[in-house]
Amino acid sequence: MTTYDRGMSEPEHRHVLPADMISVEEARARILAHFASLEAVSTPLLGALGQVLAEDVRGGFDIPPLANTSMDGYAVRAEDTTGATPGDPRQLRVTGYLAAGSVYEGSVGPGEAVRIMTGAPLPDGADAIVPFEETDEEEQSTRWEDAPRAEVRIDVAAAHGANVRPAGEDVREGELVLPAGTILGPAQIGVLASLGLGSVTAIRRPRVAVLSTGDELLRPGEPLRPGAIYDSNGFSLASMVREMGAEPIVLDIAGDSVEALTARVHEGLADADLLVTSAGVSRGDFDVVKEVLAREGEVGFWTVRMRPGKPLAFGTFSAGEGSERRVVPHLGLPGNPVSAMMTFELFGRPAVFTMLGKPQAWERPLVRAISGERISRPDERRFYARAIVERRNGRYHARLTGPQGSGVLTSFALANGIAIVPEDAPPVEPGDEVEVMLIDRVSEAAP
Repeated sequence: MTTYDRGMSEPEHRHVLPADMISVEEARARILAHFASLEAVSTPLLGALGQVLAEDVRGGFDIPPLANTSMDGYAVRAEDTTGATPGDPRQLRVTGYLAAGSVYEGSVGPGEAVRIMTGAPLPDGADAIVPFEETDEEEQSTRWEDAPRAEVRIDVAAAHGANVRPAGEDVREGELVLPAGTILGPAQIGVLASLGLGSVTAIRRPRVAVLSTGDELLRPGEPLRPGAIYDSNGFSLASMVREMGAEPIVLDIAGDSVEALTARVHEGLADADLLVTSAGVSRGDFDVVKEVLAREGEVGFWTVRMRPGKPLAFGTFSAGEGSERRVVPHLGLPGNPVSAMMTFELFGRPAVFTMLGKPQAWERPLVRAISGERISRPDERRFYARAIVERRNGRYHARLTGPQGSGVLTSFALANGIAIVPEDAPPVEPGDEVEVMLIDRVSEAAP
């Protein structure tokens, strides 16, 4: 039976925790106090997908602007089809043809019909559409374009307004269509396009600079050398930023020297709304990281009551000159890849969504799941365990993804949920319910 004991990167014995350790909630509140929605900018329509509308949008005209047909058929006067049945049809004179995008110049008089395509404006005089299926259209052996017909047989009586979309059915001129604060999804983008808008005013996407530190790090694609490892944090964190709808700025790796790290920090501050670094924030880490961060900005180093991801740094830097001077928050994450992702999930994600103008949207769904195994905590910190969640017979079930060490990144890659064991709670036993934060889709298991 799997327990958290497998693959732990920290000793199994109970640790004595620092007295100044803060809770996840306190750390998040301290961080979010430095964030607010960013300013609104004019954004090309397709580029606004996922952004928040910054001002009300009202209809500039009726949509559709004219009554039009919802089906291919014949525009008629409903009274001319009264009593029509397959056994007692009505014959009407065809006086014209109308495609979508055109307007019929004449009108439909008694005993007349106009052949019409979907979306075309309803001709004057007509008040109903008889679809092709209720006429002799499909019995014809030649195309209309090759041999226009003089008459059409109507097999079914049409009600007044049948298959007609009235003017303003979707949008009325002057009405509120989308209020400020609307998150723009595909349907909302489509509505804006139907209003003829090529751009909208939306809260801009935050720019998040991502900086990995360490002499041992290599960029993927470079030859591996003894003692070196590839930088995964830069790519996993930048991918999280992009998935949230923000713009990642992946900086070159900073070596463990004051000069290299200082240069990279200033490079990130030049364009970023948030600087995210990984490594160099825990007790015993290379002192140059703490030295540079503390010297260049106002940065505090915290210990948070969570596992993985206890060490955390947060503070602010000044960037720009004169009237362009601004404050850039900095979030310093642990270097272990799982710790970096988990702390960014819990602290970076709320900050990014707040800047996006979606202060509540960062919260993940929480469910109660039946644990398939024992999940024990080695100390009194809140434990976030990577898990595979599925539904069986209407209930959620969770099992760990494997070894839970903070360096085992594959445990995160396999997970669609995070099982949460609270501080001071007893171990979760097989069959117990555990709270799970869903981070991906949950499949329905076969019975």
